[in-house]
Order: sequence, then C-alpha cells, then structure tokens
Amino acid sequence: SLASTAITCFTRGLDLRKETEDVLCPANCPLWQFYVFGDGVYASLSSICGAAIHSGVITSAGGAVRVQTLPGQENYPAVNANGIQSQVLTRWASSFSVTRTQNTALEAVGRSVSTARPSTGKRPKKPLDKKAGNKDCKADIAFLIDGSYNIGQRRFNLQKNFVGKVAVMLGIGTEGPHVGVVQASEHPKIEFYLKNFTAAKEVLFAIKELGFRGGNSNTGKALKHTAQKFFSLENGARKGIPKIIVVFLDGWPSDDLEEAGIVAREFGVNVFIVSVAKPTTEELGMVQDIAFVDKAVCRNNGFFSYQMPTWFGTTKYVKPLVQKLCSHEQMLCSKTCYNSVNIGFLVDGSSSIGDSNFRLVLEFISNVAKAFEISDIGSKIAAVQFTYDQRTEFSFTDYTTKEKVLSAIRNIRYMSGGTATGDAISFTTRNVFGPVKEGPNKNFLVVLTDGQSYDDVRGPAAAAQKAGITVFSVGVAWAPLDDLKDMASEPRESHTFFTREFTGLEQMVPDIIRGICKDFLDSKQ
Repeated sequence: SLASTAITCFTRGLDLRKETEDVLCPANCPLWQFYVFGDGVYASLSSICGAAIHSGVITSAGGAVRVQTLPGQENYPAVNANGIQSQVLTRWASSFSVTRTQNTALEAVGRSVSTARPSTGKRPKKPLDKKAGNKDCKADIAFLIDGSYNIGQRRFNLQKNFVGKVAVMLGIGTEGPHVGVVQASEHPKIEFYLKNFTAAKEVLFAIKELGFRGGNSNTGKALKHTAQKFFSLENGARKGIPKIIVVFLDGWPSDDLEEAGIVAREFGVNVFIVSVAKPTTEELGMVQDIAFVDKAVCRNNGFFSYQMPTWFGTTKYVKPLVQKLCSHEQMLCSKTCYNSVNIGFLVDGSSSIGDSNFRLVLEFISNVAKAFEISDIGSKIAAVQFTYDQRTEFSFTDYTTKEKVLSAIRNIRYMSGGTATGDAISFTTRNVFGPVKEGPNKNFLVVLTDGQSYDDVRGPAAAAQKAGITVFSVGVAWAPLDDLKDMASEPRESHTFFTREFTGLEQMVPDIIRGICKDFLDSKQ
C-alpha cells in the first residue's frame, strides 16, 4: 500500500472510503473534543485519532494508525481509557478498529507529506522579494465555489475567472493572504488548501485546472465541512489570522444553511455570502428558506453579504469584495468562546475534601482550562482558593500561556479549613474580576464546593451576576442543591452541576466547556 493519508483530529471513521486505510494522526489534538463511541470496536461516528489514543495505539503525540472498517453492531460500551471517556451508543450502521501500522517506512513518508513546506507549487521557490505579498491584508480564505447543476459548466467557468481575479487582487504571498478552494456540489471537495500555494500565479493556475463536478447545491453541507476541516494548523491555517469562507451561490442552496452557519461561528470562521442571480419572485416557492443568506453569514449586518446580478461583467465587483476581505477589524466572528473569555475558578479548600480529592479538583480545573486558547490577547484564567479565608492563587494577568497556567494550577497547595462561599464570591468579584471588568473578554466564574456554606451565597452571587459574570456552580458530595442553584446563573438547570464522588468531576468537563461556549455565543447574537 502507499503512504498514509494525513487526517485531522476530527476525521471520523465514516469519512474514510477504503476497507483498510493507513492514516496519520496529527500531534496535540485536544482530548476533550474527541467524540468516541465504544471500546476496541468503535462506531464509525467516532473520531479516528480519538479512538486510536483511547485504545492505546498512539499517544497524543500522534502517529500512524491502520483503520479497518467493520460491520455495525449494537451497544457500544462507554470506557474511560488514556484520558478519553468513550460514550455509549445503542446501535450504529458501521464500525472500525484501529491497530498500529505494520511498516515504519510508511510513517516517514506520511510524515513528510503532512509537514511539507507551504509551497508545493510546481516550480522551485524564487528568492523572496515580491513573494511576501500584501502584508496589510491578514486573512486565511477558503473560496467555497458553486459546482452544482444550478450554475452549469459555462457559468462555472465565469465563476472561476472571477475568483481568480479576486485572488490576484488580494496580493497573495508568504506574509499576505493565503487562499484555498472548496467545491460545493452533492458532496464537498477540498480542491486545495491554504498551505499548497503562496504565490498568486500558482493559485491562478490551480483555479484554471478545477473541473466542474455537478450535482445538487448542498452548500450547507459544504460550508459545515469547510468550517470543521479546512482551517487546521496542519492544513496551513495560521494562528491569530482571521479565518474567512467566501461562499459563492448561484441561485439558492438545495439544503439548509442554518446549522452550518452556527458551526462556522463556533469555529471562529467569518462567513461571507456572494449571491449571484438571486431567486426571482416566481422561483421563491422552490427555496427552502428564503432567509438563507442571513442564517449563514457571520453577522447579519450587511457587511458579510454581497450581491452580483449575473456572472457577466463582474470585474467591477472584484475590488469592493477584496476590500471587505482585507478589513480585519470587521471580522467579528474571529472572536470565539475559546479565545475571548476570562474564566475564574473558585475552589473550596475546606478540610472535608482531603488531599487526594483536592488533586482531582485541580485536575478538573486543568482539563477545563486546557480547552481554551490562553494568551495575552486571548482567553485568561484565574484561580482563588477559599476556606473562611480567601487566597488568590493567580490572577487573570499573571500567566498568559497555557503551559504556565497549567503549571500554576498543579502548584496550588491545599489550605484545609472551613467553608465561607458567599464571602469568597464577593472577594473574587472584587479582586479578580474587578481589574478586567472593562476588558473585551466575557467573564465566567466556576464555583466548586463540597459542602454547606456557613454564610449566605445568594446575595454575593447575585452581585457577581450583576457585575457581568456568568456563574457555574459545581457541587460534590455534601454540597446542598439549594446553595448550588442559588449561586448559578439563569437558566439555573444548565449552570448547576452535581456529582456524589470527586471522581465524577472528569465527566463534567465537556459539559462545562460547552456551557461556556453556548453562553458566549448567546451573548453575541
């Protein structure tokens, strides 16, 4: 067999086409994001790399994996292994298993493919002079072109010409914008990635070569696929550069764009829609959702939608579109819950917890913190420990990298004492959130306690919420539900968590992360 295919953290068993396939998992996939169903035999809905780590075939350092397609089955079990909690699934139509790749030479080949230099252009690199491109335009762009029967072969070629002109005017270069193309038809096809070309000439050539696919215009499916798969670091996306998808739509989509729009916003992608030949009054009856543009764009504020009457004479539309794509202060969707929140952890250090359980609490905080992009311009983490007294372990401005935050969490020393949760909330609101109150990030407080507070929690929690802090309460063991509900933000059900045992904290991690992201998105709408 040939070299292994490089896949992403999110590639699922059902995304592969062959019975047996050798794949290469990237390093450092975030474990909490993995959806894995089963143990040994995994439902094909599972992430391949997640299953491979779960079963011990690879570690989070990535590596080569052989995937074998198997028939579906019933009752995939939930098992916690190697840092991944797999989930139960009653039945699924197909499965897969993962084993180590037999041949180590394979790994080297696959490895060299996935870490190839950004230019896999046909010609050797010329010296870097005008190769830098337009440095003022910071953008990683996917052009999602329409390859459906709606547009037809002839207009497809006109569309390619237009995209080519936009690509040239953008000023593509090593330090300028990078672009890739995805074709939407029945099934989406990524034609080339951001990393494949860094010169306008190469991009123009690649666009010319694109073949028309035909099929329904499943733009929603293609948009979702692009948002999830296209912008990974291994495919050439750059940290801190706005991610943009420009969707070209001739007429209207055959499927629904709403869910894809939500996914794109969650992934921090700015979606533009360029609609050509809008449906006429007679045609509107055939359109599933008349508001398809509003549902898909990053924000429904006029900036992200663009209209052209036909594919003929489009030259005058090139420059205004390029200007939009290059105005990176307008890219409102680059802010995501992962890079735009402050999370303060308020940790109970009372004597009923004990040393070993306190370690589990710290592990829980680490696992939540790990999910976020911590930096001086990104998300920030703080921690306070309390008994009758409070101690700021570290504040939002103390550490601006994930490594430093995680090491600071590991070094928290257990205090042991009483429980005055209300006082501790007031202390944290004032001293930890006070200094960042005017900042751009959304503020969250996660309160963790194992028992009844000696003071009132309701007043301090209400004051925290009034100060713009969303409160999640996490109770263990003897923590009374009434206290937990009194502290939590509305709707209280989704902001209150409880487990009998400290070992149950681990299962809550994804739910807390999802809760924070949901609140973040709701606050932006």
